[in-house]
Amino acid sequence: MITRDEIQSTYNTIKPFIRVTPVVAARGDDFGLPPISLTFKLELLQHAGSFKTRGAFANLLLRDVPSAGVAAASGGNHGAAVAYAAMRRGHRARIFVPEVSAQAKQERIRSYGADLVVGGARYADALEACERFVAESGALAVHAFDSRETLLGQGTVALELAQQAPEIDTLLVAVGGGGLIAGIAAWSAHRIRVVAVEPEGAPTLARALEAGEPVDAPAGSIAADSLAPRRVGTLVFPIAQRFVDRVVLVTDDAIRDAQRRLWEGIRIVAEAGAAAPMAALVSGAYVPAADERVAVLVSGANTSAVSFA
Repeated sequence: MITRDEIQSTYNTIKPFIRVTPVVAARGDDFGLPPISLTFKLELLQHAGSFKTRGAFANLLLRDVPSAGVAAASGGNHGAAVAYAAMRRGHRARIFVPEVSAQAKQERIRSYGADLVVGGARYADALEACERFVAESGALAVHAFDSRETLLGQGTVALELAQQAPEIDTLLVAVGGGGLIAGIAAWSAHRIRVVAVEPEGAPTLARALEAGEPVDAPAGSIAADSLAPRRVGTLVFPIAQRFVDRVVLVTDDAIRDAQRRLWEGIRIVAEAGAAAPMAALVSGAYVPAADERVAVLVSGANTSAVSFA
């Protein structure tokens, strides 16, 4: 387990290097939903385009970085975050992504001066290639979701949100490997209801909770470049098992619908994985009570320009 004190200490360390991302208050009827209270945490406005930058800086500031630099495997967002953090801290970075990684994410990684290696069908293939490189080079491996530093960094999202919107009852969070929701759940510790949202094609946490341990899950969905790592993290699982209220699954069509409604309602362009929490509301996978105050974490926007016409 990680503690609230550790998350607070991590926040104090990384705060000079990250943005305090804003929140936006809205109503459900802004999106064709019942008139519930909604709060959006806009982590897509974070440096490098996603919440992953928090965990990246936590790793680079709390650990010793060797002269060989850092290495990371990623669907794209984590790679961009590590590349950005390495650039800011003056370290070399090599990032491994699978072929499914979005072109926009690959371009962002290159823009930060990192050495990008593209190969393999899924995240697991990129991770294997990264581990080989780390063993050969001595570079510092920065795991996308299954390290204490990563969890501590991602937990600062919840710390910040608690300061900005202390009135919320429920927070909807997308899950891939689970680093984000584990950090958030550790900070929240049942003070609010934390609900995990996964694509039907990539139910990593849902399968793990059913099995009582991390197990392999399908890795499909339009959100596969951010929410399909094969299995939830081993450090993530006990935290999620203890503190996550439930997991709901959403279809790809619901994710597309959520992307469209986010654009039409508040002019936010969210990548597919980041729209999954909103998809839980628009599809009815999660139905709040009439007086429930719901927050939606919009976690990333590393996507090409799209048309919702």
